[in-house]
Amino acid sequence: MTIISKDITKAITILNNEDVVAIPTETVYGLAGNIYSEKAIRKIFEVKQRPLFNPLIVHIHSIDQLQDIVSEFPEKAQLLAKAFWPGSLTLILKKKPTIPDLITAGKDSVAVRIPNHPVTLNLLQQLSFPLAAPSANPFNRISPTNASHVEDYFKDTIKMVLEGGACTNGIESTIIGFENDQPILYRLGSISIEEITNVIGEIQIKNKKETAPNAPGMLAKHYAPKTRTYLTTEVENFIKDYPDKKIGVLKFTGDINASNIEHVEILSETGGLKEAASKLYSSLHKLDILNLDMIVAEVFPDFGLGKSINDRLERATKI
Repeated sequence: MTIISKDITKAITILNNEDVVAIPTETVYGLAGNIYSEKAIRKIFEVKQRPLFNPLIVHIHSIDQLQDIVSEFPEKAQLLAKAFWPGSLTLILKKKPTIPDLITAGKDSVAVRIPNHPVTLNLLQQLSFPLAAPSANPFNRISPTNASHVEDYFKDTIKMVLEGGACTNGIESTIIGFENDQPILYRLGSISIEEITNVIGEIQIKNKKETAPNAPGMLAKHYAPKTRTYLTTEVENFIKDYPDKKIGVLKFTGDINASNIEHVEILSETGGLKEAASKLYSSLHKLDILNLDMIVAEVFPDFGLGKSINDRLERATKI
């Protein structure tokens, strides 16, 4: 039975015993284990039912630890780390041979970040090893943004969720790697493209890959509710075609009027994209437990964090 607890000492004991703990970050909750323990890493893949070809992200507490993880640290990567660490940026860099291939899906590069959450930074500082931590949800399902989401998913399979409150950013980290020294954006996330380009200039986007993905979050179907979900620019017109269905609606802002809507989740009354991103997954979780026939989500403005939200919704609506 999973226990939600603030006891860092208990979490340390479990992790030192080569088991896994769910941890809070500013993006989403992660399912964490010692990067050097094959037993712990295999349990992460097993519990999540995650395919082994999908690499994990290594979490460290300071940039000084990077020297133990990576063999190269390009200039533009250094600029990004200086601008956004601790924070919602993951860098994919050439790995040291000591980093297990199980974490990197056999690749010669490793994904790494410093999370911006006081509880998890405290935990990492007390451990003698970094943590690999993909999102704490079953493969392809909605990511968790509070401890209860994790408990609902894994109450019979993990021992502990380290309580850290609701995640402030609410969607995963932005992932950037390098090909021939050129920066590549592999996953849209909590740091917008505009913020990235302000630091390093133009960046190429390659955020979809079904086989041997370079980074987490590149598969076509991901972040998905159990309830069939649709994405549209015209919510009211779309639901007119389904008069007999129990419908839940996910909207950016504003009102909606339709007789067959069971529940509406408004992500930001003021039209703020950061607020909308922080509420995205929690709102999808709320809709997904209402026994609806369908969820209809509104397309977001295609700039800033709106691009990241649309990316998540597009993957959530793939058949």
